[in-house]
Amino acid sequence: MKILLVDDHTLFRNGLKMLIDTIPGFQVTGEAANGKEFLEQIQKVNYDIVMLDIEMPEMNGIEAAKKAIRINPKLKIITLTMYGEDEYFDQMIQAGAKGFLLKNSDLQEVKTAIEVVFQGGTYYSQELMQSILKNLKQVKESKVVEFEFSERESEILHMICQGYSNQVIGEKLFISKRTVEKHRANLLLKTNCKNTAELVIYAVKNQIVNL
Repeated sequence: MKILLVDDHTLFRNGLKMLIDTIPGFQVTGEAANGKEFLEQIQKVNYDIVMLDIEMPEMNGIEAAKKAIRINPKLKIITLTMYGEDEYFDQMIQAGAKGFLLKNSDLQEVKTAIEVVFQGGTYYSQELMQSILKNLKQVKESKVVEFEFSERESEILHMICQGYSNQVIGEKLFISKRTVEKHRANLLLKTNCKNTAELVIYAVKNQIVNL
């Protein structure tokens, strides 16, 4: 699995590279110190995963992610973030990020995040998610869910919140990927959420699932 690290701190990149390279089947094959270098790299090499910092000189992660997705809509981006950067969460989702990891995450969580996103799922650091939800609760109280989910919708919603891809959900529930996609679309419509990340936040915020 070819991984590109994008962060302006050389020491952090070196440390993360050393950790990732110890995982069988994983290899950091490229590095970039800012958004511009990142965009140049992805036009030369087809990376499986990009681990992208948010705050960088010359071009930040948000702008870089938007442009990168225009170049390669299938690019799988995991955002590297720190506590206190919750305000960037929605912007990175809109930019096309598929995962969010705190920079102090341990090796096992890094491995899990990469595997989940590589397989087509989404991954959100539980610590980060709890921080985001805490801030949401300080702004306004949780909504009252005025409708019920079918048993199948509830099953799929729980699995979406666990980061499983449509393919994996289908295999676990013995239904087709297309059926899962229809249920996911219905859940987004029913909850008035724009994307999977909003759906996860909605589900946790309304205590439909617990992460």
